[in-house]
Amino acid sequence: MSVIEAQRKTQSLHGAEKRAAWFLVLPFLVVFLAMFVAPLAYSAYLSLFSSQLVGGEIFTGLGNYARALQDPSFWGGLGRVALFLFIQVPIMLAAAIFFALAIDSRRVRGGRVIRLLVFVPYAVPSVVATLMWGYLYGTDFGLITQIFKAVGLTAPNLLSPSNVLGSTMNIVCWEFIGYNMIILYAALRSIPDDLYEAAEIDGAGQLRIAWSIKLPAIRQAILLTVIFSIIGSFQLFNEPNIAPNAIGTDFTPNLYAFNVAFKNQEINYAAAIAFLLGIVIMIVSFLVQRATNRTERES
Repeated sequence: MSVIEAQRKTQSLHGAEKRAAWFLVLPFLVVFLAMFVAPLAYSAYLSLFSSQLVGGEIFTGLGNYARALQDPSFWGGLGRVALFLFIQVPIMLAAAIFFALAIDSRRVRGGRVIRLLVFVPYAVPSVVATLMWGYLYGTDFGLITQIFKAVGLTAPNLLSPSNVLGSTMNIVCWEFIGYNMIILYAALRSIPDDLYEAAEIDGAGQLRIAWSIKLPAIRQAILLTVIFSIIGSFQLFNEPNIAPNAIGTDFTPNLYAFNVAFKNQEINYAAAIAFLLGIVIMIVSFLVQRATNRTERES
């Protein structure tokens, strides 16, 4: 076989591999374009228009965005989500890291059972979790109220306007500690055992190994869980409805956009709010990732 024929055969094989790859990827691309890109593009188009009784749909450019930036309801919901983010996310991730390190240390009996029990709440749909915790928080027949009454104490109203944000934080922690724990535990399992053995020979205990070896090694996994938690916090929707009488229609930006679209029938304005929320999420995620990368370079 000549060199030219060999090159042609190689090119033919590469071409067949590329066609096979595109054939396998094509179903995903079709679904991705139809279910994500197309609705996103249509929402962007809608956000540039306004619907009026006289004149119908008129082009307003960035008018809806300017209105949202001056809307106190949008900023109020964003502030509540920011407070939720700064309190709930550190608590949730600290618990997830603790469980992941504890199970990975192999010093905990029944590690598989504990891992399953911690992860199970993530498998519960958020709507079901909200209903379940709504019963537990109930001021009349809720389990928490009954426990307080049994010991002769007055139960706090966990569904009051002043407590509903904290109650929501508890639900989200219960739902997502296990999810983040699995991500961190998978990262811990990828660390070579030789590092642990060398550290133990040098006299390092489990706490020292966790602080000096494990946590630095899973820094990227921790960053991933932080980014996911930021996105999830800004997308709060089901959990605040645990107390519909204690929250307003603008309790979170996501909830506000929903009510603007389907109760006020302002689809265009709701699309603009949703896009602004997406921009905020991208900016915050970018700043967190940049700060983390800078810290890694300095260290």
